[in-house]
Amino acid sequence: MSIRVLVPSAVVLLSLVWFGVASDSTQTQSAAKPILPGARPEIDAAKFPSLQAALDALPKDGGVVRIPPGTFEISQPLVLSRGDVLIQGSGAATHIKNMNADGQPALVVRHPDGEKVKADDKLWRVMLSNFRITGNEKSGHGIEALLVNEIFIQGVTVSYHGGDGIKLDRCYEDPRVSDCLITYNKQTGLNLPGCHDIVVCGNQFEENRDALHVFDGFNLCFTGNCVDDHLGDGVVIENTYGSVVSGNMIEECDGRAIVLARDCYGITLSANVIAHNGGGIDLVDAHGCAVSANTFVLLKMPPKAKDGTQPPQLDTRCLRIAKDSSRITVTGNCFCDSYIGEGAIKRKVDDQLAGGIALEGTRHVNITGNTFSSLPKSVELRQPKNDNVLFSDNLLIEAPSDLAP
Repeated sequence: MSIRVLVPSAVVLLSLVWFGVASDSTQTQSAAKPILPGARPEIDAAKFPSLQAALDALPKDGGVVRIPPGTFEISQPLVLSRGDVLIQGSGAATHIKNMNADGQPALVVRHPDGEKVKADDKLWRVMLSNFRITGNEKSGHGIEALLVNEIFIQGVTVSYHGGDGIKLDRCYEDPRVSDCLITYNKQTGLNLPGCHDIVVCGNQFEENRDALHVFDGFNLCFTGNCVDDHLGDGVVIENTYGSVVSGNMIEECDGRAIVLARDCYGITLSANVIAHNGGGIDLVDAHGCAVSANTFVLLKMPPKAKDGTQPPQLDTRCLRIAKDSSRITVTGNCFCDSYIGEGAIKRKVDDQLAGGIALEGTRHVNITGNTFSSLPKSVELRQPKNDNVLFSDNLLIEAPSDLAP
């Protein structure tokens, strides 16, 4: 019995190929032009002659700009002047490099009217995500936002700028900075003047001048961050209330780990590890604040005098409460050196000194339930006279005190 094999004619095969190509092309065009009511197309920056041109292509009512992988050198600031916007890169593969040497920032987010913008016209809801932005010591800030509400910066690397890494200037409503790497900037890593209801979470700060400034603000939540190797102070908070600094690692700042100054009140500093800084927590002008469950591990020794002698004391101990501060609760903290058990060799301490608490003319302070171990002095009383200090139920181990246990 013979078997017949049917072979399609060339005309039929050509028709099938043509039909498949036409079908794919139709699907691509449909994906490029949204048909969903209210939808706007995403902008692919790779299809524009410059990043600024891609930003300028955003509709008035906002949209999305996708920046592809690559290194993009700029000599003038990129300016974003739209709200309801997402600017998204491809992670560290997207590198915006500011070549400007005249103190200009890399990326500016502001309304076209700048400082003159009316209250009802401020930009809202801007998200910057997943790219790297660098500068040089003669450039300005990395990212500068002015009067932008609900700005969200996530997964961005900001490094090597001559100014601040990120400056959010009076971004009053709900600024958020999370999961960012903020490193090697000549000024402050993250500068937040005049902000309100702030979330700074899960970031890494390395070797800026200071890590964080919050001035003239409200309601900071600074949690789960790593602050390391800064040339000045770590966290500096001034004229701010109702805030929490909790669960952070603050290590090896040349200055102080945390500073509260200029009429701070109602702030909790809790569950932080504060290790090998030039000073610990400095309450310069703070009221109604709690310092609880922190671990203070060693201080850097101050530089020796020209004659080789060591100064008798640091300007600040692990915790200093100054004369303009009052009504402070200090409880459940551990002030310690590098002790790791009987007979064990301690960590090298040539440039380290365990420290305790210094009281300088303060009043109404409750110090209870803390552990002081192997310190030159657990509590040191300095002039002017301190008033109404409760010191009770603390454990002192090889740690003399100016206050009776």
